[in-house]
Amino acid sequence: MALIEWNDTFSVNLDGIDKQHQKLIGMINDLNDAMKRGQGKESLAAIINDLFAYAGSHFATEEKYFDKYAYPEARRHKAEHADFVTKVADFKKGFDSGQVALSIEVMTFLKDWLKAHILASDKKYGPYLNDKGLK
Repeated sequence: MALIEWNDTFSVNLDGIDKQHQKLIGMINDLNDAMKRGQGKESLAAIINDLFAYAGSHFATEEKYFDKYAYPEARRHKAEHADFVTKVADFKKGFDSGQVALSIEVMTFLKDWLKAHILASDKKYGPYLNDKGLK
């Protein structure tokens, strides 16, 4: 069973962003499945690296739209992204050095953060960007 199931409540009504959110959810589910299967550190590290890189790319896409269309909550939203990147970078550094293990707490953080971020923060920019002509 997936840790997070995509459904229409996650949609921000922007096709490209919705696809990116679906991929992020899939990557978190893959990481969770790999952890449950007891995969080795190298396998987990590869998934974590991919997730970290993809999250950065996704945030850059959102922020590009914020800048292009003068989204009024851009500063706050970008700060949320920066906080997430810092937390995940710290976890990744600890994991890579062997000081931190992938745990249920880490998976819960990733799941809860992503769900809350999409459903609260990201849902706010959907109508704004739709009004600017993005679909």
